[in-house]
Amino acid sequence: MARAIWSGVLTFGLVSVPVELYSATETHRPVFHQFEKDTTDRIRYQRVNERTADEVEYSDIVKGAETSHGHYVMLDQEELDSVAPGRSRSMEIHTFVDLDDIDPIYFDKTYYLGPGGEEAGKVYALLRSAMGDSDKAAIASFVMRGKEYLAAVRADGDLLALETLFFADEIREAHQQISDLPGRVKLTRQELRMARQLIETMTGPWRPSDYRDTYTDRVNKLIEAKKKDEEFSPADEAPPGTKVVDLAEALRASVAAAKEKSGGKRGGGRGKAAKKPAKRPARKPAA
Repeated sequence: MARAIWSGVLTFGLVSVPVELYSATETHRPVFHQFEKDTTDRIRYQRVNERTADEVEYSDIVKGAETSHGHYVMLDQEELDSVAPGRSRSMEIHTFVDLDDIDPIYFDKTYYLGPGGEEAGKVYALLRSAMGDSDKAAIASFVMRGKEYLAAVRADGDLLALETLFFADEIREAHQQISDLPGRVKLTRQELRMARQLIETMTGPWRPSDYRDTYTDRVNKLIEAKKKDEEFSPADEAPPGTKVVDLAEALRASVAAAKEKSGGKRGGGRGKAAKKPAKRPARKPAA
């Protein structure tokens, strides 16, 4: 069994349930080490005292916050934990919201939230069932590894899942990041019709197993080819941007290719009702 990365108490109202947090995702990228060029000498990182150049043990390191130029307040982990809500072991639910009302831009990372022992099973199941029936998400906050997290807890089958969320001040305003967004653009009826037809032709059900990290696959093939001293094929260059004068023809050719790829059938999602995507609240334009 996997090991919990955090354990504490989930509270809503006067009800508390011990819970444990587990990682829900993992990556399969190849692990690279660093070497000095043209050698097999590994590059190592050390924690070094910049004044004495002596290596320092991790247990002897504390954190310092600069209060003015060259002046610091030193804090150890015990002091930081002492000001964390519930001494870093409390996950407090602040409110319940409709799951579809959370803009996907706020989602960060997914975890599984399990009961913290057999005695917590009934209260855990009660919260899971009540949330599943109402399609609500619980907005909670907790402290883990010296950082406070905002989170959305939701029912997912027979378990509770936890999505860490970005705080509002961590979301960048799009218009402040992108200065050249197009304004009103004149589009022909034909262009719009073919663009919508292309979207419709390419529409299908969401099947995560249909997709793979092909870049990692190619990196692994590159590693194997170099290991055997074999040739390897580089990837194709990215296509150039479509010119405005070629737009209608590009759309027409795309629709034809999409129809051929799907065997002349329209995309899925018509027979069985697809789950509605999360609603995205309107954004205010930058001042």
